[in-house]
Amino acid sequence: MEEQQTVIGTIASVIYQNEENGYAVLRLVTEDGELITLVGCIPFPAPGEALSATGSFVVHPSHGEQFSADEVERRLPEDEAGILDFLTSGTVRGIGAPTARLLVEHFGTETLNVLENDPDAIGALRGISARRAREMSESFREQMGLRRLVEFLSQFELSAALAVPLYRRYGAAAMPTLRRNPYLLVDEPFRVDFALADEIALSLGGDAACRTEAGLLFELAHNESGGGHVFLPRDKLLHATAQLLNETPDAVEPSLDALLERGRIVEERVANVDACYLARCHADEDAVATRLRAMLADKPDVLRGAAKAIDEIQREQGIDYAPLQRKAVELAAQEQLLILTGGPGTGKTTSVRAILTLFERMGLDVLLAAPTGRAAQRMGEVCERDAQTIHRMLGMSWDERTGQVRFQKNEKDPLKADALIVDESSMVDLALMRALLAALRPGCRLVLVGDPDQLPSVGAGNVFSDLIRSGRVQTVALTEVFRQAQQSAIIRNAHAVNEGRLPELRNTAAGDFFFLPRRDSVRLVDTVVELCKTRLPEKMGIPAADIQVLTPTRRGATGTAALNRALQAALNPPAEGKHERQFGDTLFREGDRVMQTRNDYDVEWTRGDGSVGTGVFNGDVGQILQIEPDGTLLTIAFDDRVATYTADMLAELDVAYATTVHKAQGSEYRGVIFVAAPCAPGLEVRGVLYTAITRARELLVIVGDDAALRRMAENDRRTRRYTALRWRLVQD
Repeated sequence: MEEQQTVIGTIASVIYQNEENGYAVLRLVTEDGELITLVGCIPFPAPGEALSATGSFVVHPSHGEQFSADEVERRLPEDEAGILDFLTSGTVRGIGAPTARLLVEHFGTETLNVLENDPDAIGALRGISARRAREMSESFREQMGLRRLVEFLSQFELSAALAVPLYRRYGAAAMPTLRRNPYLLVDEPFRVDFALADEIALSLGGDAACRTEAGLLFELAHNESGGGHVFLPRDKLLHATAQLLNETPDAVEPSLDALLERGRIVEERVANVDACYLARCHADEDAVATRLRAMLADKPDVLRGAAKAIDEIQREQGIDYAPLQRKAVELAAQEQLLILTGGPGTGKTTSVRAILTLFERMGLDVLLAAPTGRAAQRMGEVCERDAQTIHRMLGMSWDERTGQVRFQKNEKDPLKADALIVDESSMVDLALMRALLAALRPGCRLVLVGDPDQLPSVGAGNVFSDLIRSGRVQTVALTEVFRQAQQSAIIRNAHAVNEGRLPELRNTAAGDFFFLPRRDSVRLVDTVVELCKTRLPEKMGIPAADIQVLTPTRRGATGTAALNRALQAALNPPAEGKHERQFGDTLFREGDRVMQTRNDYDVEWTRGDGSVGTGVFNGDVGQILQIEPDGTLLTIAFDDRVATYTADMLAELDVAYATTVHKAQGSEYRGVIFVAAPCAPGLEVRGVLYTAITRARELLVIVGDDAALRRMAENDRRTRRYTALRWRLVQD
């Protein structure tokens, strides 16, 4: 990387600025009188500003040499000439050149102070109305608020890009609000580590009660996002928060009671447990349970002639449905809510196609959806119909004011559908299920399809499993593995693992499942690289682009970080003209496979047909098409969408030649290489192994330690999630 250096100068002109994330391209006159191009995160820059920037010089093929700034300190102009340049640049709404001259002539070096603090004095000038003066002052205060936010954040080495979403949410009060409660940085969408927010608060002499309340809210949010818990028992919440803050549970309890009184936390007696919820989680769970109970009580009109129609569909498709398959189709004609489950090779796809055909034969408008783009694409292909992601179907958008997801389709504007079939339903978390149910008009049939033995949703809740275990929802579990499917070692071994048995590890000459024993981590990684680079492309006809390496863990010698470094070096090595960008410990290179690691509802994308939209989601996989030579912009293709990422967004990306099994949920690949090496006990479980095996469509190669495989197959321990949906459904 280039050596860091510092340049000091004055902004001569602004070539480009992005008000969404603060990225800007400037022309800067340095102290030596040299004119340079400077790029970086500099919200609302304006000519006349003095700044000091630390970074490095890079060469852009089209625009020549540029200075890429990592840190920037800014100062407003102090003399009349600089103030005039600043105001005539148009950076303050409502102030053009004539008005700028009038202000500077009248107020001199105090112009900017008056503009921020005394709009009445400006409104007293001839030709400027009081309303216009207030608007000019408001525009200037907005810029000052952003500037002070950036300066404040930089003191604690936080990204300047945080200033924009902070100002969006809190407006002119952002700075005093942040000073009063730095713990708000822990919340979505800022997601600053609690320890850092705590450090900021302690440096400002923060209020002890505020700290304790923040700790309680953080523990609930952390356990929601990290553990999938919808609530925590009161005693566990108190002890976890006390440990976080190095306090006693008794010292924390008054703050919990205060939050309960204000409604930030909701407590309810659930199955003999005092359950403490974040308010939105309680609202989500209650709304889902209420709507599901209503659907169960509201029996739809039975589709007349369904039995005859099913017979006709069988004849047309040349299929004799197995008894459970036929039962599923018949129940779909009778029930408003149906669950269809089954492992690989049990005929779920055939059953779904039959239900879809029956619904359409009966004149119903049917929608198909799945939680992820790849799952929706696969569903569309097997059903030969359009299928969408649930987010897209519901018209997801991001509310900048509240910092929350918003859906266009809801109770007031429901989906125009008589029936909805959702695949990979085990991936649907509680919040998304609430939005989905809210968008169904009364009487709409809902068929949830999935495999309850896969890992649960990344988000909070265990909705699919809770519905099944409640016993309230009609459920058809397909168990028979069809003869054709039995020929696949992938499918046979998936069922073996699900029954607690070790997969058959003996390799056959013509098979789709292979085991390569490797206990030494160095040799294991070398084998994985060799398989991806040469052996599978040359001997099995599966190119590297269609192979996904899966591992239970991110850490260690066989975790995703180590595997990705080795695979990147082998599959996409550096080359002349191939641009790169280093971000922390991760190197991104043009051509790399990458994965989005958190939901980002603000990312703008375009499709080849010219359509545009926003939102890239946790688990979406893409390829880096282009990196600007200065490293500030990356163009990434996610299936049929192309998005542009600025450098500050790279924290949301990982190189993805190898990924964790959890991140691969809902996806299917031609070839899968699963790394079976010792890892944390919580990851050596049957659900991880089963989910990994079922990601492979044509070929699965397991590389590693048979002892680790045995531990995984035998360990059916499932991480408990605190949810009460099942309990709510069985209440009278």
